[in-house]
Amino acid sequence: MLPFGNGRSYGDVCLNKDGVLLATRGLDRFIAFDHRTGVLECEAGTLLNDIIELALPHGWFLPVSPGTSFVTTGGAIANDVHGKNHHRVGSFCNHLLEFELLRSDGRSIDCTPRKNAEWFSATAGGLGLTGLIRRAKLQLRRVPGPWIRGDSHRFFNLREFAALARESDVNYEYTVAWLDCAALGSNLGRGVFMRGNHSPEEQPPSKKRSLRLPFAPPFSLVNRLSLAAFNQYYFHRRAAERTEALWDFREFFYPLDRISNWNCIYGPKGFLQYQCVVPEADAVESLEQMLKLIARSGLGSFLAVLKIFGGIRSLGMMSFPRAGATLALDFQNRDQSTLSLLESLDAITRAAGGAVYPAKDARMSATSFRQYFPMWEQFQQFVDPRFSSSFWRRVTAAGI
Repeated sequence: MLPFGNGRSYGDVCLNKDGVLLATRGLDRFIAFDHRTGVLECEAGTLLNDIIELALPHGWFLPVSPGTSFVTTGGAIANDVHGKNHHRVGSFCNHLLEFELLRSDGRSIDCTPRKNAEWFSATAGGLGLTGLIRRAKLQLRRVPGPWIRGDSHRFFNLREFAALARESDVNYEYTVAWLDCAALGSNLGRGVFMRGNHSPEEQPPSKKRSLRLPFAPPFSLVNRLSLAAFNQYYFHRRAAERTEALWDFREFFYPLDRISNWNCIYGPKGFLQYQCVVPEADAVESLEQMLKLIARSGLGSFLAVLKIFGGIRSLGMMSFPRAGATLALDFQNRDQSTLSLLESLDAITRAAGGAVYPAKDARMSATSFRQYFPMWEQFQQFVDPRFSSSFWRRVTAAGI
């Protein structure tokens, strides 16, 4: 069996072929919320979006937020998700105070970073394999309102990105960049860098309507021509260079949440996502190699996101975030040509001593996995004997 939250992982960590899924969205109740301290306790099926809607009117926000708010609290723990402020505060489980873990033998284990600390470490980033997370207690962070104030800047290569990131780490909590993956030559590594902080503004949050594609196209709308056109537009648009930008928090953190079926633009064969982290010392060289491969393949990504992970140590023995630069990409599924490109990117990641994010993977090899996560054998001791996933069997050749 395997716990299943809201199904927002891009690969097979939340899938269990020929097994049982435990649907957890029914565990969606709030248990306690202290308006003075920002400590919130809820069941594991509660969406991060629900937490925001409850807490933000009282001046509290998620300490760490991934790129979508439609993730369950249990899923955020199981994948130890990260956000645009990792360089300041680390990953999600760094702010987790406690959770209850239910094992298949009926045992209930209360876990904190100090009490049952090994179970805490195994379950944080443990991909749902150590048991069912039933409830969790989280420390929220104080914010002045729903607005983010900052700026955006074009950069023309990865060294300029690295300089902007170093400069921004001191004064900005949130930093992120979009990369033009179709560019080559003198344009290799160009992109748009955004940074911001929570800001008090005397106006209500904007009410933008949700969008939806009117139909699922029978073919992919993502191709060499559309990618080139989009990347040219995105890099040269006026908003790419702003000194006084003001974003509603949803626009800044969750731009794709407004488009309910955005993935349909890739057509009926879908897409594969790839996210890696490489150590900062070799990041520029490694990322340049990747961008050259991607541009020459013609399989460029228009959702290319580049961030810096800071040095705050993740608490999970299987957590993905670690110090370095992390690049996330979407690729149209063109069968073997896409898989071959991703394996080539894996080779660069392995050579750099980096890792690939399990929550966004559907094809990494067992050899790669064991290099990326050297504590996997120690972690295996905590896997519930009745729990498994398609991902886990693929990367360990473990039976149910």
